[in-house]
Amino acid sequence: MRRALTGCFVTLLLLLNTLILIGPLLAFALLKLIFQGDMRDHCSRAVMWIAETWAEINKRIFALTLPTQWDIRGAAQLRRDTSYLVISNHQSWVDIPALVQALNRRTPFFKFFLKKELIWVPFLGLAWWALDYPFMKRYSKAFLAKKPQLKGQDLEITKAACELFKRQPVTIVNYLEGTRFTQAKHAAQQSPHQYLLKPKAGGVAFVLAAMGEQLDAILDVTVVYPGSPPPGFWDLLCGSVPKVVVDIQTRALDPALWQGDYENDPEFRGQVQTWVNQLWVEKNARIAQLKQEMNRGE
Repeated sequence: MRRALTGCFVTLLLLLNTLILIGPLLAFALLKLIFQGDMRDHCSRAVMWIAETWAEINKRIFALTLPTQWDIRGAAQLRRDTSYLVISNHQSWVDIPALVQALNRRTPFFKFFLKKELIWVPFLGLAWWALDYPFMKRYSKAFLAKKPQLKGQDLEITKAACELFKRQPVTIVNYLEGTRFTQAKHAAQQSPHQYLLKPKAGGVAFVLAAMGEQLDAILDVTVVYPGSPPPGFWDLLCGSVPKVVVDIQTRALDPALWQGDYENDPEFRGQVQTWVNQLWVEKNARIAQLKQEMNRGE
């Protein structure tokens, strides 16, 4: 009973925080629709400040109401004037608040690439647009087979959507597994990695092709929870997650990773896939090490 009451109380506080700040955020979003030039950039900064404040208040709510210990490692050298590509494992919806705990107001407000169709979602689409989430256009192979003249235009549309990031730093998050880890998915894939699903190189290759020149470094983020399976978001809200480790390793970004045609050049595609697979071998070993430390109580 106490667990459920805690979950309801924390949910109420998070909802109140959202309801209070969503109005000002949407107001600046509408102003951003109206204005151009410097005024539009000022509106963007205001929207970003509101979003970061919302995230910071959520962190405070967690700190005051929940026993969860957030063990953030490798964050000391992070900068807000640098653009990052975040590559992380993905196990639970708790991964998102874990990234907030680790990155909010230490790096530029993090964003995900979204499908262009999501801009039409009521309220959320406007909020994502105002927060400068990059909307991507992807044509399927079947579609391009029917209309080959459009080949490459999806990437150009996405590059145009990312033009803003030449004037302001950004943190882009990419989950290479493409979905949350479960033992059933792991078995179905016959993944060679004990703690990870097989990585998908196509998504990160598209991000690098669209934004590579604007990114300064990779943040290789590894999130580890005690026990198995990983906790759900409700478990976190109820105070049932004693500890979360967020390990951040900053890696140099090799320009060779976006100086090629992933779709049509088999050699370049193989290079990117080799790089991604090596990242995953190292990440799996890092997870094993962190779990061992957690089990020893370090």
